[in-house]
Amino acid sequence: MGYEFDVMPSDIDEKAIRHEDPEKLTLLLARAKADALLAGITEPAILITSDQVGFCDGTILEKPENEDEAREFLTKYTKHSAKTITAVVVTNTENGKRAEGVDVAEVFFLPIPENVIEQYIKEGNALSQSGGFSTDHSMLVEYVARIEGEPESVIGLPVALTRKLIDSVS
Repeated sequence: MGYEFDVMPSDIDEKAIRHEDPEKLTLLLARAKADALLAGITEPAILITSDQVGFCDGTILEKPENEDEAREFLTKYTKHSAKTITAVVVTNTENGKRAEGVDVAEVFFLPIPENVIEQYIKEGNALSQSGGFSTDHSMLVEYVARIEGEPESVIGLPVALTRKLIDSVS
């Protein structure tokens, strides 16, 4: 995006924040991350916090808790598209302005062979991603039929939304 970032973990208990609506859930989490980090920022900055969940067949899919859940998620994508719901909260620490938004992208997969799913899980990739997948991973890229929406949103940070929010607080 042309910006220099410092990455700061927020260390919030994400499982303590719950909502059945994936857009509201991600916004609540991104806000909580911002609130947790603000106290530690002493110089003027643009703070960007974000959270993402997957959504498939009416169910919120966070990072799989184990290999069985990862397998279930990846198998489900053969029949149902996977949405990524990504909330972004931008706070200008100098003027106190805050703006937020949610971006939704939808991924349509071709059938992913069982052996590919097993290898992907064994490598540990599935357990570190919302919804258990990464569309730009070499093992899965050939099974992505199409993405409706911003590809960067699927990867984790929607560029267009983030730029818009930065402009609105500057």
